[in-house]
Amino acid sequence: MLSNDTVKIEQQDNATVVYLLCKKILDDETIAEIEENISTSVKSAQAINLILDFTAVNFLTSSFLGYLIRLSKIVDDSKGQLRLCGIEEKIQGIFKITRLDKIFDIHADVDKAMLSLGQK
Repeated sequence: MLSNDTVKIEQQDNATVVYLLCKKILDDETIAEIEENISTSVKSAQAINLILDFTAVNFLTSSFLGYLIRLSKIVDDSKGQLRLCGIEEKIQGIFKITRLDKIFDIHADVDKAMLSLGQK
């Protein structure tokens, strides 16, 4: 398990769960730190099942949305699966407006995301 101010990463069954701990993902420094922490897990795995839990997040920038798109491609290229969960209503609205809700597989919580992977 890896834990710091921005993320907590745990292995659960056959999935890596990343709990985003920042209430606001605003600046490039925070995004870079999150990206660095997640990249370590993704780069070392083939066919990774990755779940990002947004429960603590109540604001994010378009730069972070760009990172999510890049991450989705990396996971997809490794023949893995990416799930997002715990996204609050205001942020879900952004996903709908930008049509990212059509790209990402979004679930209410980690348990539902794990079920979608066939893990529980």
